[in-house]
Amino acid sequence: MAAGPHAGGMTSRHQVFVLRHGATEWSKNGRHTGMTDLPLLPEGEKQARATAELLGGRRFALVLSSPLRRARCTCELVGLADQAEITDDLKEWDYGDFEGLTTAQIRETYPDWTVWDGPVPNGEAIADVAARADRVIERARATRGDVALFGHGHMLRVLTARWCELAAIEGRRFPLDTATMNILGWEHEYSTVQVWNERASR
Repeated sequence: MAAGPHAGGMTSRHQVFVLRHGATEWSKNGRHTGMTDLPLLPEGEKQARATAELLGGRRFALVLSSPLRRARCTCELVGLADQAEITDDLKEWDYGDFEGLTTAQIRETYPDWTVWDGPVPNGEAIADVAARADRVIERARATRGDVALFGHGHMLRVLTARWCELAAIEGRRFPLDTATMNILGWEHEYSTVQVWNERASR
């Protein structure tokens, strides 16, 4: 996949804060959680509140959140729900028939499977996830001021790859933990990752 339509476009130098939701039951045991609307665990709620410390009261010109409640609740506990706009473009990857399964379970049928290069029957193609990510990036780059995005592991990894003008499959190189703060920004004319998987003290 070639670099997205944002390449060579507006080069505003504000930052994009990428925040994955706090822990859920399925995130803790490695089950693929796409459209299943799980709540945060008490541990995940605690993580989200701690993540607010990392932001230190920073103001945002745009706050976007997935509509799934694990992301919306994280946004609320961080203290940004009153500014948040809900967008389906930040939903997690739709895993189709693999929803709720671990990678080990999927590999019983599809040896060496990964979401990045394997089939996702009745789910979402990686190109479609990338298209959603590109739309979010276009909005972020057109905003005058810092942006906060609340979403999900695989979707935000695709978005990070696309921010860096890489193919969506290169999201595999950005492992992303729950309730972390990550910052996308710039070095000279290059879009970069500035902070990755930063955790607050618990």
